[in-house]
Amino acid sequence: MMLMAGSVAVFGQGEAITKFINKYQSDETFSQVTISSKMFSLFTDLEVDDKDDQEVLDAISKLKGLRILSKEDTRDSRTLYKEALGIMPKEYEELMYVRDEDKDMKFFIKESSGKISEMVMVMGGSEEFMLLTLFGEIDLKQVSKIGSKMNVEGLEKLDNLDKDKNKVKN
Repeated sequence: MMLMAGSVAVFGQGEAITKFINKYQSDETFSQVTISSKMFSLFTDLEVDDKDDQEVLDAISKLKGLRILSKEDTRDSRTLYKEALGIMPKEYEELMYVRDEDKDMKFFIKESSGKISEMVMVMGGSEEFMLLTLFGEIDLKQVSKIGSKMNVEGLEKLDNLDKDKNKVKN
């Protein structure tokens, strides 16, 4: 059952990113979260009164999966950050870079025919590392809201994105 859920979540995800996650998934010093499309579809059954919440649920319904690999309280976070950036496939375009105190975050998207099919965030700090990949039909305007609803660190930074210029607003 776990194997099937993992294979569903990996569908559509970049091979290099999958290999990176697989390399560290059995290392107990890492935390890993995998959310399948079935879990996202369960959110869409919720009834909401607020228009913003309904927009978030509509965006969630188009997602196919989320994977997070993270490591806290580690001295090798910068090495992991550089390794993850080094495996990013060429078809992924850098969307945004954020430095926040001791953390560096880079956001990448994979886009085809004007539609975003995957978003990757790589974050490295002085003592923590995280790689997050979200795939499906992605609406960047809603990703920040989804991240705050699901309490996913880093995605709130997308609120600062100037959608027209793909740069961080001051």
